[in-house]
Amino acid sequence: MELRHLRYFVAVAEEQSLTLAAEQRLHTAQPSLSRQMRDLELEVGVPLMIRHARGIELTPSGRAFLERARFALSAVEAAVEAARRAEHRAKPCFNIGFLTGHEMNWMPATLQILHDELPNIDVMVSSRLSGELADGLRRGNLDVAISRREKDAADLEFALLVREPLVAILPSDHRLAPNETIDVHELLGEPFISVSRTAPALRMVIDEYLERCGVDLPPSYEVDNVAIPCR
Repeated sequence: MELRHLRYFVAVAEEQSLTLAAEQRLHTAQPSLSRQMRDLELEVGVPLMIRHARGIELTPSGRAFLERARFALSAVEAAVEAARRAEHRAKPCFNIGFLTGHEMNWMPATLQILHDELPNIDVMVSSRLSGELADGLRRGNLDVAISRREKDAADLEFALLVREPLVAILPSDHRLAPNETIDVHELLGEPFISVSRTAPALRMVIDEYLERCGVDLPPSYEVDNVAIPCR
């Protein structure tokens, strides 16, 4: 078993699709990725995923393997960072993590502050999912992270930077697009794209809001990030 097998598996599990993982995360051919996943299952000795026409679903064994695969990759990353720090002991390094998809909202100002306040250190930047940032802080791989508050993170200290409003993102020609405000009940029957379980804090807020409103709006699709093109 090689590290690439773990990276490939995590990408497939998070995208819930071999095709999306191959094209958007790994930049490889989908048939090749499928072979790698079959090889991994043979190595492990149990089925890790169920393949459907619309994507993949992890088996109970796959969900258990995913947790440990993420841990293994984090451990390797920590080992690499430790080696780099040892090589540059004369100059301290400040490790900062950003929530994937939000880097450009925070990185310019953050790096400017670090440059002004700590000019004699190296800065190492990484982008990770919310749970991975929390793990990085616990293990000492990160000095600070800009993330959402995790549900089970009583051992971490959080400082509020900004409150994010919940908004509906609609096509410009949608019937509700001209409205300044939208009643969530008006979205019933519409295709709903929600964040995936890789963003548990935000997903919990959305699900609890819909429940409080008495709206049953199951996601048609789940994504890790939504990129809005500028015009």
